[in-house]
Amino acid sequence: MKRRSWLQKQGWMGYAFILPNMLGILLFFILPALFSFVLMFTNYQFANPDVSFTGLDNFKRLFQDENFYSSIKYTAIFLLSVPVSLILAFAVALILNRSVYLKGLLRGMFFLPYISSGVAVAFVWMLLFQPTHGPINEALRWVGMVSPPGWFADPDAAMYAIDVVQIWFMMGYNMIIYLAALQEISTEQLEAAKIDGAKTGTITWKIIWPLVSPTTFLLLITGLIMTMKSFSLIQAITQGGPSGSTTILSLYVYKTAFSYYEMGYASTISWFLFAVIMLITVIQWIGQKRWVHY
Repeated sequence: MKRRSWLQKQGWMGYAFILPNMLGILLFFILPALFSFVLMFTNYQFANPDVSFTGLDNFKRLFQDENFYSSIKYTAIFLLSVPVSLILAFAVALILNRSVYLKGLLRGMFFLPYISSGVAVAFVWMLLFQPTHGPINEALRWVGMVSPPGWFADPDAAMYAIDVVQIWFMMGYNMIIYLAALQEISTEQLEAAKIDGAKTGTITWKIIWPLVSPTTFLLLITGLIMTMKSFSLIQAITQGGPSGSTTILSLYVYKTAFSYYEMGYASTISWFLFAVIMLITVIQWIGQKRWVHY
């Protein structure tokens, strides 16, 4: 009995340690989510005491909203940064996993953007992409381009410029994770393939890539979720402009809630965003059975 009593005490001690985190999750995640679910069926506006149940009116408005469809389009363009970042990170990790001069310094330099302030990163890229005197457009003029894009000031190019920043920002993190996976690969397997006459490209595609596929799956699923929820980078650079051309779904939720104070409609958009993230995650979990090798 004493033994059992001691174990029970240890169990309660464990619950006591996780209680602060559980309270934080309950107060700042679960309860607000449930509250927003209720608001989704109302016309609640901030500082407006007249609240009424509207049923599915917010959903009808959602699917008739041109700005909503535009935000879906720009979100899809923004998501292109995820696979591109993974491909570049994998290539860099392959290079830095070999005997390269100043390998440790290069790893740190590639990872540095990820731990830098998002606002600082945004302002640096705003200077680089400055249309008239920015270094990028000056370089394009030097190689013969007469009219370089306006980048963040151009509705047709702004979202792609944001993609470039996001790729640069995420590549270092993805590279570090890939490096950890590459260092777990047995060198005997690679040496055996070389002895059998396999070329570098064949070894990379047929051996290394399948062995790091669980890492790719992890980075893909987390990268898509993080990118869809991204907010601070775009808010700092363009605030969703010009002409709404960089307003992704997460930013549209923010604008609807805190610029127009339409909390009910913003809750509807946020739950749609949650449904999209959930759908993408489920599709990836089903599809990973065909290409992920554990």
